[in-house]
Amino acid sequence: MTASTGTWRIASADAAQAPVAVIGAGVMGAGIAQVAAQAGHPVRLMDLREGAAAAAIAQIGKALDGLVTKGRLERDARDAVLARLSPAASTADLAGAALVIEVIVEKLEPKQALLRELDALLPPDALIASNTSSISITALANGMANPRRLVGMHFFNPVPLMKLVEVVWGAETDASAAQAIEALSRRWGKTPVHAKSTPGFIVNRIARPYYAETLQLLQEQAGSPAQLDRALRGAGFRMGPCELMDLIGHDTNYLVTQSVFEANFGDKRYQPSLVQKALVDGGRLGRKAGKGFYEGTPESAAPVAVIDGDVGAVTLSGRGPLVELLGGWMGTRGLTFERDETADWQGVAVEGVQLHFTRGRCAAQLARERSKPGLAVIDWPLAPDRIEGLAIAFGPRVDNLQQTHAETLLRRLGWEPLVLRDVPGLAVARTIAMLINEGADAVWQGVCDEAGADTAMKLGVNYPAGPFEWLAQLGAPLVVDALEGLFEAYRSERYRISPLLRQRLWA
Repeated sequence: MTASTGTWRIASADAAQAPVAVIGAGVMGAGIAQVAAQAGHPVRLMDLREGAAAAAIAQIGKALDGLVTKGRLERDARDAVLARLSPAASTADLAGAALVIEVIVEKLEPKQALLRELDALLPPDALIASNTSSISITALANGMANPRRLVGMHFFNPVPLMKLVEVVWGAETDASAAQAIEALSRRWGKTPVHAKSTPGFIVNRIARPYYAETLQLLQEQAGSPAQLDRALRGAGFRMGPCELMDLIGHDTNYLVTQSVFEANFGDKRYQPSLVQKALVDGGRLGRKAGKGFYEGTPESAAPVAVIDGDVGAVTLSGRGPLVELLGGWMGTRGLTFERDETADWQGVAVEGVQLHFTRGRCAAQLARERSKPGLAVIDWPLAPDRIEGLAIAFGPRVDNLQQTHAETLLRRLGWEPLVLRDVPGLAVARTIAMLINEGADAVWQGVCDEAGADTAMKLGVNYPAGPFEWLAQLGAPLVVDALEGLFEAYRSERYRISPLLRQRLWA
């Protein structure tokens, strides 16, 4: 990024009335045009498809009618917004804009050609923004005579509702240009976060493990899509990974993963999944195709078979954030238990069966190392009051009676036991640890700051917490230990630990 040198019309005293242009009248482009018009700007909407811009404006009118019906917008205000929207026939009609936002096909060459054309057309005090979700702003600016005025302005769908805007700096982006886009985003009722132009920016980069770890578990036949979705919803996510990928579309999700993988020169952390490729190749693209992981819309999970009463001798073992979280929850459930803070493991024992919080290691490994046949591993109960089901895996020598004791305890706590194959890290722990790890690497590499990472993930993809909020809750020792267990199990660069996390551990 370059030092601040520009004075931009969109940042002037009368910027609220400055004309804005949007190129691309698809869902995203129409949403951006609507938001700009509602903020008071005259907006020209352009699309090369005949009649597409006019049709998009008509659709905006219907959306505004819905707001009027719900009492969230006055009829006069609705009419004023529509009056500020008009279609444009060609880029020449956009010459008077103070800001032009391109929302065309997500390919480098067409975007570069359009941006060069706009650069030659617009006056020097006009800004140009790209809504690209993954293409380098530095690459897009290549060939522009005035690359300092190009800024990434990545919105999220649906634009009128989603608050986040990633303000992305290319290598030559002028600081004042990015600051002007930040201020504009705030005036439009959005929450901007700054990001350096690297593959995936903030959200599409940090979010990869949410899909990747579940896809890896499916490839290992650890559990069903319904089990894994239920486990992640129980950690506070609105949708499980499988149902979310079905909603997004497996073709779209796969292409984004492939793009980030290739842009990072084949980094194993972003490697696409054979499971998802098979879905794409077979036309099982998700809800839009009527089939993906699920046929149509997944059914709601069956209610947990909660039980009351005595479950036998229960001991809460060890010390640490997960132990305290579980102890507090057991208290609210009226469960009688003893404490053993001197134990050299963390978890809970019931009738002699040890349920260890997963540390990225299999139950079979721990049972062997500890010479304890009656041993299982359980997932991280990060949101006890929201857990539908908690993942559990049993060691190879756990008998039926011991398994019954363990499952009965989970049901007494209000959680359905989700019995998975004995894989390292189960579902929630490996996913959260990898999300934290990815967020830490993004900050370590200067893509964003910690607050920006947390804000982006909560507002951009509705995560229950940001990576650094989880890190503060769990502590670096627990997270690093889980990642080391995963690395030992797989011997893959995918699970390498961020230098930032190691620094936190040593501190």
